[in-house]
Amino acid sequence: MKSIKISIPSLIDNIKVIESFIDNARDKFEINDDIYGNIMISVTECVSNAIIHGNNKDKSKMVHLELMMEDDLLKFVISDEGDGFDANNLNDPTAPENIDKPGGRGIFLIKNLTDEFKFEDGGKRATLSFYLN
Repeated sequence: MKSIKISIPSLIDNIKVIESFIDNARDKFEINDDIYGNIMISVTECVSNAIIHGNNKDKSKMVHLELMMEDDLLKFVISDEGDGFDANNLNDPTAPENIDKPGGRGIFLIKNLTDEFKFEDGGKRATLSFYLN
């Protein structure tokens, strides 16, 4: 299994670093354009959540991203240094009572763009999986 890791301080501007990391992965692992778009949107959204909600934009706290490749499966593991949250207690952004409320849309989007998505470590670590074939 191949693995590449990167860590960034919790600054929203560092999303650009993550975009470059994903671009490099696209070239290295020959990711097709359909999957590339899903990866770019969901991984940057997840990192953004880790910066804003996980680490509360505290630039002394890091967001860690690991990319693992095994056979036809690409996994991105994103973790933050925050306090975590109850991943089972998220509002459904498609429910009529939540349409005008902020929050929940990013995770809803990630769940729909990944082949597998799970939270671990009390919500401090997210794993996003994509099948390449």
